[in-house]
Amino acid sequence: DWDFWMDWKDRQWWPVVTPIVGITYCATIMYYLWVNYHLPFGATLCIVCLLTGEWLTRFWGFYWWSHYPINFVLPSTMIPGALVMDTVMLLTRNWMVTALIGGGAFGLLFYPGNWPIFGPTHLPLVAEGVLLSLADYTGFLYVRTGTPEYVRLIEQGSLRTFGGHTTVIAAFFAAFVSMLMFCVWWYFGKLYCTAFYYVKGPRGRVTMKNDVTAYGEEGFPEGIK
Repeated sequence: DWDFWMDWKDRQWWPVVTPIVGITYCATIMYYLWVNYHLPFGATLCIVCLLTGEWLTRFWGFYWWSHYPINFVLPSTMIPGALVMDTVMLLTRNWMVTALIGGGAFGLLFYPGNWPIFGPTHLPLVAEGVLLSLADYTGFLYVRTGTPEYVRLIEQGSLRTFGGHTTVIAAFFAAFVSMLMFCVWWYFGKLYCTAFYYVKGPRGRVTMKNDVTAYGEEGFPEGIK
């Protein structure tokens, strides 16, 4: 929800929730493509496919069907962080280093990567004597059901005790949690996305073997059928 409406893209929860949720898909797809086929573009492919689906939904469902302005429902991008994760995996060939460096960069780069897109919506304006941001004013013009009150109270959160630097603290917290989420979902990929074959040996014994490309073997074991 925080990544959907323009007036919900705040400085505190949006930079935290979105990258933590987005890195889950990337880690699983990265495991499958890298371990089985040594293809270093799992995260980027995942994010591009995700954004393609989001753009189709935002355009056909909310712009064409419901007549919301397209700039009111723009999806945020996570491509910069995905590119860094794939690059780290390609250079280091180590999933733990990718989790620490790439996962951290995925959380840190989310807000600055989206600032050129959504920064102008934070500009102030005065509407009927009330100081608002452009995003809030647009949200008042296009009323939706079920708008939670905590969105309006987001600036009163506990992160204000850090001297007002809410976005910086939120970005580093998102980076830390993204590292952990990468590790968890990497193992989910290992659990559900491991390719295997059933091999029949010369004595007729059938055994299960993992995908040979994952271990760099040049050919199939003798006796495979």
